[in-house]
Amino acid sequence: MSVAAAQQPIKVGVLFDFVFPPAPDEWDFERDFFDSIQLVFDDAESSGLLDRPIEVVHRSGEGLPRGSIKSAIDATRALVDEGCLVVIGPMVSENAIPIREYLERAGRTPAISWCGSDDWLGKWSFGLSSGSLPDEPYVLANLMAHDGHRNVAVLVEESLIGEQYLGFFRRAAKVEGLTIVSEERIPTTDHDMSATAARLHAATPDALVSLGFGFGVMRLNESLAALDWSPPRYTGTAWQDAFISRSVREAYLGWIGLDVFDEQNPVGADFLDRFERRYGRRPAYYTPGLSRDFATIVVQALADAKPLSPRGVRDALERVKMLPAASGAPGTRISYGKWTRRGWMGTGYLVARQFDDTDPMKTHLRGQLREPKVW
Repeated sequence: MSVAAAQQPIKVGVLFDFVFPPAPDEWDFERDFFDSIQLVFDDAESSGLLDRPIEVVHRSGEGLPRGSIKSAIDATRALVDEGCLVVIGPMVSENAIPIREYLERAGRTPAISWCGSDDWLGKWSFGLSSGSLPDEPYVLANLMAHDGHRNVAVLVEESLIGEQYLGFFRRAAKVEGLTIVSEERIPTTDHDMSATAARLHAATPDALVSLGFGFGVMRLNESLAALDWSPPRYTGTAWQDAFISRSVREAYLGWIGLDVFDEQNPVGADFLDRFERRYGRRPAYYTPGLSRDFATIVVQALADAKPLSPRGVRDALERVKMLPAASGAPGTRISYGKWTRRGWMGTGYLVARQFDDTDPMKTHLRGQLREPKVW
């Protein structure tokens, strides 16, 4: 090989601020995530869009709600020190805001997060959320109103995520003509819910909605069953926690939640076709499409970065415009800009899905945002 042809790979960081348990069934988040981004990166190299390979550098740190902020920041710092030009992550809003402060103060490396809080967005921090703390409450309230509910009870996790969700849900309830008949504060982790369920039952709501990361309601179904009560149950993209493990999935049987996977999206369906041809499986849930979208954004920015540096990639991310997304409903697009750090364009990036009442491996589409019920 000549001196002029020798090139180092481009390093792209992947930050998990949540440590996943082993996945014993067909939904293996980490495997599907890394296989998806590798497929996009390999296609970019073979097509000539990039003139050098991408090396994926992965670091994990158990951040909140189970671990600590320090673990999440340490993992971020390790990726920056490794020389990554851009980071995919973090995942959790509780960790994202301190990580944003580190990136602005010292890290100076662009990161694209799937966390839901708009407080993440900043000079170096871009969003491609698998949900949204401001948006989801409006979609949930809209869905509940169109399902015929008027009096609702709210379970709120004692966390930044829960508090931000609640503030927006109160506003959304007014828009949709919903009355909140009860607000129950709950911990962020698994705990006995018998007393909480009894208080909810006494409030006689039409439906329940859970606002938080999602681990606080792991025993709610069993507590409701003990009362011989099965009200409609809604949650935001905490519903996606169900793909972590079978035990979490069983805790969400019958729940209606928000997601970014719509099997009717032709961009997503085409990507799953390619994924299946390469890997021999077709994981029909949100991870492959969202991972593809992250990787496609990164490839577009790397190809356009001048120079090929963290700042150059940051500036190139601002030039990503109207990229067709594999996630969301048909027609969803991704754009950034000088003052635009929130990638999704249009209302259809969030859709409602429901787990089957008895089979934890089945979900079905429930719809997406419609006109406010009371207007």
